[in-house]
Amino acid sequence: MDHLDPSTLIKIEISTRFLPNQSDAESHRFVFSYEITITNDNSQAVKLLSRRWVVTDGNEHVQEIEGEGVVGEQPVIPAHDSYKYTSGTVLATRVGSMFGHYTMETAEGERFNAPIPAFTLAQPNALH
Repeated sequence: MDHLDPSTLIKIEISTRFLPNQSDAESHRFVFSYEITITNDNSQAVKLLSRRWVVTDGNEHVQEIEGEGVVGEQPVIPAHDSYKYTSGTVLATRVGSMFGHYTMETAEGERFNAPIPAFTLAQPNALH
């Protein structure tokens, strides 16, 4: 029996927003929100156990963030269903990027990492 890698059946979509009302350029504080949709195309439910982010600002300052779950939850995502959440980050520059992975577990107890593709955080008009 062929065994598909469950990580290949996890689709991660990201949309980002700059939050000008929470940002302060003089203080080098640029706040961004990101909405993530995780779609589980596996034939069984998966549980999101933890996350690991690598955040890089425009000065090449790298910050690694690890923790349990997302937004205080360890959601179970049913087969062929999606889970959506919104979170945020603060950068010292107008532009940065993030990537990482979620550690997930199948209903059968198999753990795997679902890669989060790199995405850009940018204040509008900061990239020309």
